[in-house]
Amino acid sequence: MAKGKLTPFSKILIVLLLVGGAYYLLTQLRNPDVKDKIEEATKGKDAATKDGYKDVINVGVVTWGGYAGGQYFNEGFKANTASRFYKDYGFKVNFEVIDDFDASRDAFKNGSIDLMWATIDAFPPEAAGLSQYQPQVVFQADWSRGGDAIVARRGISKVSDLRGKKIAVAPMTPSHSFLIWLLEASDMSTKDVQIVEVPSAIDAADAFKSNTVDAAVVWSPDDADCVAKVAGSRVLESTKNATHIIADVFVAKKEFIETHKEQLRNLYEGWMIGASELNSSDGNKRKAAKILAEGLSQPEDFCYDAINNVRLATHGDNKDFFGLNPSYTGVTGEDLYNKMKVKYNDLGYSTAGAKSWRLLSTKDLVSKTSLSGNTHNAEQQKQFTAVSNELEKKESLSSKRVSISFRTGEFQLDENSKQLIDLQFTPIAKAFANARIRIEGNTDNVGSRGPNVALSKKRAQSVATYLIQQHSMPTNRFIILGNGPDKPVPGCERNQNADCKSKNRRTDFELVVD
Repeated sequence: MAKGKLTPFSKILIVLLLVGGAYYLLTQLRNPDVKDKIEEATKGKDAATKDGYKDVINVGVVTWGGYAGGQYFNEGFKANTASRFYKDYGFKVNFEVIDDFDASRDAFKNGSIDLMWATIDAFPPEAAGLSQYQPQVVFQADWSRGGDAIVARRGISKVSDLRGKKIAVAPMTPSHSFLIWLLEASDMSTKDVQIVEVPSAIDAADAFKSNTVDAAVVWSPDDADCVAKVAGSRVLESTKNATHIIADVFVAKKEFIETHKEQLRNLYEGWMIGASELNSSDGNKRKAAKILAEGLSQPEDFCYDAINNVRLATHGDNKDFFGLNPSYTGVTGEDLYNKMKVKYNDLGYSTAGAKSWRLLSTKDLVSKTSLSGNTHNAEQQKQFTAVSNELEKKESLSSKRVSISFRTGEFQLDENSKQLIDLQFTPIAKAFANARIRIEGNTDNVGSRGPNVALSKKRAQSVATYLIQQHSMPTNRFIILGNGPDKPVPGCERNQNADCKSKNRRTDFELVVD
C-alpha cells in the first residue's frame, strides 16, 4: 500500500465528520443565545445596508432613570432577541452606558453610538463644537422631577441666603442650568455667589460632605446622602418644583436621520409605548428597576427611585415639547434652548455658533407617529388646593421684584405691564410649575392706608388674572396679598422722593413650596 493513500473507510469517516460538523454549526447559528453572543462580539461593526437599515442601533446613555422607557421596552441594555424592538420592528437596540461626558461625545463623533443623550438646557454651549456633525434633536426622553437638587448647610433656608456663599457646581451641565434659574427666581445671578467649579455633580456632593462649600447642586440620591452626613443641612430646592428646566433629549447626526428615518420612527414609537406603560403601572416600574439595576450596576431601590425622580416623556409630551400642540402654553424645547443660549452667553460661555432651534431639531419622528389612548397623553398641570391662611403666611423660597406701573387709583394692566410680566416673571412661573405663586401688591404712602391696601390687592389680583387667562395657569395656584404702603423698599421707608415712591409701587412675586 502506498504511503498517504486513504482507505475507502477513511474517506467515508471524513465525509461523516464534515457533514456532522456542518450540521452542528448550523444548529448553533440558529440558537438565539449563540446568535446574541456573536452579535455582541461584533457590536459596533454592523454596517448599514444599501437602504440604510441597521441590525443594531446603539444608544449612548448615562446612569439616569429617564431612559427607562426605552430600556424597559428593550428588555435590557444589550441587544437581544427578547426585545420588543426586535419582535415588533425587526431590529435590535444596544444601550451603551458612558458616564464620562467627553467620552460620550467622542463616541458620537466617531460613530460608536448612533444616538447621544443631552439636555436642552445645557446644550447651547456645546452645540457649536458639534456643528460639523449636524446634530439634530430627535425626541425628548424626560423632564427631571427631583433628580437634580441643591443642598445647603444650616442657616440657609431660602435662595437669598445663598448670597456670597460658596456653591459647588459642574459648569455647563444641567446642574449649572438649575442654579442659574433658581438664582434668577430670587433676583440674583451667579455673580452674587461664589461658584466653585467641579467636574461633575458627584464631585459637588463630595465637596459638600467635606464641608468645603456652603451649598452644592447634586443628583439624587446624593441629595439625601448629603443631608444625612452634614448635620443641619437640607435640600433647599429640587426639580420636583422646578419642573420644566432640565429636559433630557436624544441627538442624532443629520446624515443618520436621513438614511434611517423609518427605523428611528419605530425606535421612538417603541420607546414611547414603554414610557406610557411605566407611567401607568408601578408594577412595570418595578420590572424596569430590575432592568436598570443590572444595566447600571446599581441597587434596585436606587433605580426605582431614579425612575420616580423623572417625568418619562410620552408621545403627547413630545408634541408639546416640539411645538406641535397649538393649545399648549407651557415650556417648549425651543423656549428652553433659546433662553439658555442667552443665559450661558451672558455668563461668558460662548454660544454664538449654536444654530437656531429650527435647524437643530427635527419634528418628523414625533409628527409622523400616531399613538392614541390616555396613557399617551401629555402630562396635565398640577391641581392645587384652595389657598389656606397657613399658605398666605408661609415663608417663600424665593422672591422676585417686578415694578409694574399703574395710573393713580387704577389696577388694570396695560400692554406695557403685560409685556413686563412676560419678560421678567412668566418664564419662571412656567419653569417652577409645581410651586405656588404668591403675588404681593405694594403702594407708596400717598393717600390713606385702608384704600391703598385694597388697591394693592386689586393690582396683585389683576396680575394673577392675566396669568390665568393668558397662560392657562391654575386659579388656586395664586396667593394674593395687598400690603398697601406697609412693605416699602429698604432705603425708601419714608417715600422721601419720587424715585422711592416709584420703587414702592411694585409687585413682588414669590415662589412658595406647596
